[in-house]
Amino acid sequence: MSSETAPSARFDYRNYAWAGFVLALAGAAFFATKGIVIKLALAEGIDPVTTLTWRMIVAVPIFLTVGIITYRRKLAATPAGAPPVLTAAVLLQTLGVGVIGYYVASYLDFSALGYISAQLDRLILLTYPFFVVLFGAVFFKRKITGPMAAALVVSYAGIAMIFAHDMAIEGDDVLLGVALVFGSAVAYAAYQIMAKPLIDRLGAELFTSIAMSAAGPAVIAHFLATHPVGALAVTGNGFLLMLAIGTISTVVPAYCISGAIGLIGPERTAIIGNISPLVTVGLAIFILGEAFTVYHALGTALVLGGVWLFTRKEKPKVKVLEESTA
Repeated sequence: MSSETAPSARFDYRNYAWAGFVLALAGAAFFATKGIVIKLALAEGIDPVTTLTWRMIVAVPIFLTVGIITYRRKLAATPAGAPPVLTAAVLLQTLGVGVIGYYVASYLDFSALGYISAQLDRLILLTYPFFVVLFGAVFFKRKITGPMAAALVVSYAGIAMIFAHDMAIEGDDVLLGVALVFGSAVAYAAYQIMAKPLIDRLGAELFTSIAMSAAGPAVIAHFLATHPVGALAVTGNGFLLMLAIGTISTVVPAYCISGAIGLIGPERTAIIGNISPLVTVGLAIFILGEAFTVYHALGTALVLGGVWLFTRKEKPKVKVLEESTA
């Protein structure tokens, strides 16, 4: 190929920005189904650990296959003498970060849904970027600005409004559920901080494949330590839900988001991802029959408003890497 024709033959991502927006919307919408599927599984008598284990049984082989293919492509494209694509140290770091993001954070989130509504769970998870900033302030001496603090206050005022309403009706179980999902948000924030340099080195696709694959054995070990193997035997609607949690709620949105980041960048993808709680709210109302009072409406508006202020004011400094797959 001549040097004159090479530029015209290159793939121009700008021509496919519309596809990036479609993928980002699809990814956010599919991720929003996670809490709904878990709630439906609970109604079928399937506990959170079993659901999380089925998620890994379905999803990990797909992630592992994609990871191997991606690694081989990167290896073939690496010039002779260049640094290796994947060293033992980087692999171990990625495996460890994956356990935090896709086992610890996911287990706490799945468990929380046994005590609180899918709406409240999703809204609390949406605020994990605030914990990223707080970790930066504590461990890296990064400054917390006025706009950051204001965004945090607005969002947590919304969460407090829904929390107070739900606790008055459902009692102390709400307190336990909120504590669990806050723990999930903290774990996912730690995952984000540790994942950033690894994603920069490996690329989002290879990193996600390795990280998710690492969580699989940890989840299965947890299951075997707490359940008989026979507990995996689910039938009918339960089996369909287990397939859904692994594919529709995990694999499909993960690669939609990766594709969107490649086409329109992480900042636009993250902003579009803010529709996810609205999708969860809609599905929770119409599928689960969850209540949606004026308190839920005002609380949701405050949380989304705070996150919008946060991303608007701080997006040059803080980049959300991907939608939460925890």
